[in-house]
Amino acid sequence: MSLQHTEASGDAPLIPRPERTPAALRAACAVVAPQLVAAYDQAKEQALGEAVAHDSLGPVHAYLAHWAALIEIERHPGAAKAYHRAEYLGHIAAESTEAREHLTVASGIYRAAAEAVRAE
Repeated sequence: MSLQHTEASGDAPLIPRPERTPAALRAACAVVAPQLVAAYDQAKEQALGEAVAHDSLGPVHAYLAHWAALIEIERHPGAAKAYHRAEYLGHIAAESTEAREHLTVASGIYRAAAEAVRAE
């Protein structure tokens, strides 16, 4: 399921796509996925710590790209539901092939979201 598919089928975004800045992504997270704000803050702190430790902005860029993709998913209720369902089913699957199938769906949704925010 791509984000284009969900939008075409009536899964309109809840909010406009935020800028890829820490403040804008956190504000968007607070609206579309408030249960993830603590994880967002922790990821930001970890990225900043790694950036300082390695004298590199790479960790900050990676954290911003990852959270921009997650917020892109959460902006679309249908995509978010499909993503979380696939992740859940992948983690509780009894067989590795079943887990792989579900996690492939989740990673496809994530990749589509990452591509959507990269293309903007």
